[in-house]
Amino acid sequence: MIFENLRVSQELAEQAELIEKLLDIGAALSGTRDLAKLLNLILSKSREITCSDAGSVYLVDHSDNHSKLLFKVAQNASLPNLSFREFAIPLTDKSLAGYVALTGKNLNIEDAYNLPQTEPYRLDRSFDDNISYRTRSVLVLPMQNRERETIGVLQLINRKKHPDRVLTPDNAMAETQPYSSWEERILRSLASQAAISIERSQLQESIEFLFEGFVKASVQVIEARDPCTFGHSERVATLTVRLGEEINTITQGSLASVEFSDRQLQELRYAALLHDFGKVGVPEAILTKSKKLYPRELEIVRQRFAIARRSLEMECVETKYQLLLDNGNLHLQNPAECPHCQRLEELDTNLDRAIARLNESWNLIQQANEPQVLAMPPLDKLRQLSEMTYRDVDGKIKPLVTPQEVEQLLVSQGNLTAEERRIIESHVTHTYEFLKQIPWTKALQNVPDISYGHHEKLDGTGYPQGLKKEEISIQAQMMAIADIYDALTAGDRPYKHGFPTVTALKILRQEAAGNKLNAELLSVFEQRQVYQALNHSLDVVMELA
Repeated sequence: MIFENLRVSQELAEQAELIEKLLDIGAALSGTRDLAKLLNLILSKSREITCSDAGSVYLVDHSDNHSKLLFKVAQNASLPNLSFREFAIPLTDKSLAGYVALTGKNLNIEDAYNLPQTEPYRLDRSFDDNISYRTRSVLVLPMQNRERETIGVLQLINRKKHPDRVLTPDNAMAETQPYSSWEERILRSLASQAAISIERSQLQESIEFLFEGFVKASVQVIEARDPCTFGHSERVATLTVRLGEEINTITQGSLASVEFSDRQLQELRYAALLHDFGKVGVPEAILTKSKKLYPRELEIVRQRFAIARRSLEMECVETKYQLLLDNGNLHLQNPAECPHCQRLEELDTNLDRAIARLNESWNLIQQANEPQVLAMPPLDKLRQLSEMTYRDVDGKIKPLVTPQEVEQLLVSQGNLTAEERRIIESHVTHTYEFLKQIPWTKALQNVPDISYGHHEKLDGTGYPQGLKKEEISIQAQMMAIADIYDALTAGDRPYKHGFPTVTALKILRQEAAGNKLNAELLSVFEQRQVYQALNHSLDVVMELA
C-alpha cells in the first residue's frame, strides 16, 4: 500500500511538473512571431516533456494543384550534427505524417519497424539507413486550427528511458519505450495550441508580405512617373539601413548609445523606400524637366527666331526691289560711282549683321538653357534679349523672347524656377499626408515622420518645416545623407552627370561643415564605407583626395 501511494504521488508530481511546463510553453508560443523559431520551439519543447530523442515538424501546403507536406524542422539529440534541408513529400496516406494530416488521427506506434499490414502507411527506413539510426517508438499528431483544419504534423521519435542517453541502432530497443496515453493527450492539446500559433505567425507573415508588395508597388508608381530616378528609392533604403547597422556596432562616442532593433531597421527601410512617394502629386512635366525651358517652349522660341530671320530677309528683299523699281537704270551705271549700288551692298551687310546677331542670341539661349551655373556676362546678355523684337507673320511687332522665358533662362543654378522648385519640394508634404493615412502598427508608427524630415537641415534651412538639429530624428538625418549621396552619384539624371564617390563625399563633407548634415553620421558613412552597399568604391585617381 505504501509503495502504491508513493507511485501515485510520483505520477501526480510528474503530471504537475508537466502542466507547469505546458504553461511555460504556452507563454513562449504566444511570444514568438518568427515562424522558423516557432517551429523549432514547438519541436524542442515537445521533445523535452516527452524525453523524445528526435522529431520533426511538417506543414501542409496547398499552394498549387499538388498538395504536399513541407518537411520544415528536424531535431535529433543523438545525432546533433546531422545536416538538414527543407524538402517536400506528397500528401498521401502512404507516410506516417501524410496519414495523420489526411485523417486528423493520432498515431502512437510502439515499433515503427513492425507496423500492421492492414494499414496503408509505412515508415521510410531509408532515412534510418542513411544516418545509421533506429526508429522505434513514434508519436505523430495533427496540428489543427480552430476550424479543425490540419495545417501541420508534429512527429516525435524514440521516447527515451534515460534522457541523457545517446541512442544507437544497437541500444535503441533497450533504451526506448512507447509513448503513454497521458503524453498523447497532452501532446494533442499542445499540437492544437501550436497550430494556432503557427497560423498566427503565417498570418503575420502574409500581412508583412502583402505590405512589402504594397511598398514595392508604390515605388514602381514613383519610378513610372519619374523614370530618370529609377532605383533611387531602393538605393536610399539600402544605404540608410546599412548606416543603421553600422551604428549598431559603435561602442564609443555619442553614437554608442544609439541602437536600432530589427523592427526599427525595417521601419527605417520602409520610410526610405517611400520617402519620394509624394512625387505622384507633382506635375510630370516639372518632375521630368531636364533643362530650363521645356522642349515645347524651346521649339516655340526656335520658330520665332526662324520667323525673325525670314522677316529680315523679306524686308531686305522688299527694300532692294523698291530701290530697283525707283531706279531702273542701275544696271547701266558704274557700281563704284553708283550710290544706289552702294545702298544695295549696305542692305546686304546690315542683313548679315542682323542674322549674325540672331544666331549669336540663339546660341546664347541654347547655352543658357543647360542646367549649369551661369557667369555674369551671359546673364547680362540674357537680360538684353528681352528688348529684342521681330515682325511676326501677322505683321505685328512682338518680343523675340518673352519675359517669362528670360526669367526661366536666368535661373543661375539648376534648371527650375523658384515656383517650380516650390512645387517639387511639396512632394515631401504630399508624402507625409499620404503616409499618415496608413494605419501603421506600433513598430512602424514613425515611418511618416522619418520620411517627412529627410530634406531638413541641421541649421534650419531645409524644408518643408525648417526644423533644426534637435527637432530632426536621427533616422531622418541618416536618410538625408543617403538621399544626397545617391542624388550626387546617380548617373541617370537628365540634368547632370553622376559624380564619382570621392567627389560626392567631398560635397557631403562641405555640407556637414556648413551645419547642414550630421558630421558624426557622415563620418560613420565614410569610415565604414557604407557606400560599398551599392558596390561603389573610392578612386583617388578620378578626383581630389
